[in-house]
Amino acid sequence: MSRSLSDPWRLGDIPIPNRVVLAPLAGIGNWFVRLQAKRHGAGLVVSEMVSSFAVHYRNERTCRELLRIHPQEHPVSVQLFGHDPDVMASAAERVAAAGADLIDINMGCPVPKVCKTGAGAALLEEPARAVAVARAAASGSGLPVTVKLRSGQRPGDLSGLEVARRLVYDGGVAAISIHPRHASQRHKGTPRYELVRELVDELPVPVLVSGGLSSPERVQAAFEQTGAAAVLLARGSLGNPWLFEQVLGLRSTEPGREEILAELDWVIERAVEHVGLERATRYLRKFYPWYVERLGGGKALQAALQTAPTLQAARELMHAAPGSEPAHAAAA
Repeated sequence: MSRSLSDPWRLGDIPIPNRVVLAPLAGIGNWFVRLQAKRHGAGLVVSEMVSSFAVHYRNERTCRELLRIHPQEHPVSVQLFGHDPDVMASAAERVAAAGADLIDINMGCPVPKVCKTGAGAALLEEPARAVAVARAAASGSGLPVTVKLRSGQRPGDLSGLEVARRLVYDGGVAAISIHPRHASQRHKGTPRYELVRELVDELPVPVLVSGGLSSPERVQAAFEQTGAAAVLLARGSLGNPWLFEQVLGLRSTEPGREEILAELDWVIERAVEHVGLERATRYLRKFYPWYVERLGGGKALQAALQTAPTLQAARELMHAAPGSEPAHAAAA
C-alpha cells in the first residue's frame, strides 16, 4: 500500500493532519517560528529545547517566552530536557497547563553544557534513568510523551537503539524520533537511515526520522527508505518555510524575491510581538542570514544587517538590495 507524506495519522490520541513535522530547533523554535511552519503546511510543530529545571523553578523568561503557545499552532509539542525525574514531572505538569498537546524529551543533544548535567545525549548511557525521566513526564502531564535521540554517542556506538527499545517497552513512550548520526558527529556525515528502518520494523509505536532532510528529494527518499511514520524538518527549513509546501506537493517552484521579503517582514513583525522592539533588533540578527542566502545577497549585506541599529534600517537594507535572482531558484 503506497504511503504519502500528506496522509493523516495519530500520535498517541492526538490526530496529526500530515506526516511533515517541524523539528525542535534549539534557540530558534519559538511560537512564531512554529506558527510559520504551520502556515506553510507542517502537520505538527515541536518547540525549541526547554530546561525542565527552568520550568520547575518558574524562571520568568522561560515560562513567559518559551512556554508561549499560539492558538493557531496546534497540535504542538514542547520539548523538555533534564535528568531528574521529579523535576521532569513538575515541568511536564506546567507544560500541559500551558496548552501543549504533547511532550517531547531531548535525549540527543550533543552540546557539552547540556550533556555535563546528565541530560541530552548523556542519557543514552543511563537507560534506566532515561526510562524514569520519560515515565515522569507522562505521569506529570497526562499527555503523550515522545523522545528524540541519536543513534549513539560516538562512532560504532548504537546505544541509542537499545535506549529507544527500553523507552517504548519499559517507559511507555508514544513515539520515538531518531537522528541516525552519533552525537559526536553533530550534523556532519551521512545519516544511517538503515538504523531507522530497524526500529520501524521492530517497535510497536511510530518512529520519526530526522537528519539530512534539506530538500524535497532527500525528504521523500528518507521517508521511503526508512518506512518512518513522519519526517522532521530542521535546519533545511530555516529561512525556507516553503520546504513544507514542496514536500507536501503543494508547490513546485521556489519563492521569488518579493515573496521572500514579504515572509521576512512577517517574521520581523512577529519578533517584535515576541520580545519587543528593542530586543527584536538584536534577536533577529540570527534570522537574517537564512533569508539573505535565499535572496542571493552577498557578504556586504550580511554584515550591514548584523550592525543595523534599528529594525527599520534592516528592512530598508533588505528591500534596497540589488534584486538578484534567489540563489536556490537559480540552482533549481
